[in-house]
Amino acid sequence: MRELIPKDQYGVFADTKDMARVDSLFVAEFFEKEHKNVLRDIAKITDPKSGLSTEFAQLNFEPTSYTDGWNRKQKAYAMTRDGFTMLVMGYTGQKAMKFKELYIKRFYEMEQFIKTLVSARKEFPLLTDNIRLLHEKPKPYHFSNECDMLNRIVIGMTAKQFRLANGIEKGKSIRPYLSNEQITMLDTLQKVDVGLLVAVPDYGQRKRYLEWYKTKIENN
Repeated sequence: MRELIPKDQYGVFADTKDMARVDSLFVAEFFEKEHKNVLRDIAKITDPKSGLSTEFAQLNFEPTSYTDGWNRKQKAYAMTRDGFTMLVMGYTGQKAMKFKELYIKRFYEMEQFIKTLVSARKEFPLLTDNIRLLHEKPKPYHFSNECDMLNRIVIGMTAKQFRLANGIEKGKSIRPYLSNEQITMLDTLQKVDVGLLVAVPDYGQRKRYLEWYKTKIENN
């Protein structure tokens, strides 16, 4: 399965449909179970005779594969938070409870990350693609800091602050509420920043370059 955000140390990742998932191999490792037994448990859960709907099974247990140590292709599953919860519901013991809590926390963090990425992608698509190329395991702030910087330079505040100031619903794009001049400037600075991300890794220096560039455009 293709990954939008790579697997972390717990096997939690985001697929290309902006869905947080976890690899069954990692679940087997952390819950100290053989992967074949985890696959057996998933087979039981997703069996139509179990009472679980086919729709739920298909949505939350995505078949995938991996190559083992003998270069053989083996079956695995990429599970959503709901699929994972359904699987580990029967895993008991103090250690199992600890890892259930840990995974729920990691799913929440990944889902928040995805929301940040989706929001950034709506406003600055070129920028978000390049940030993912630059950082093997990008963090939410890699996207939000860059977008906030561009918005501050052009409109004097972050997108969150702009929504609050103008009574705009949380998560909604602010672009329809900006002037044509502001949108044009944001698009221009985004293109410049794409190049600067590679050439100028220092955030403060990039900000100064972009502010200078904006001033230069306005004075011409």
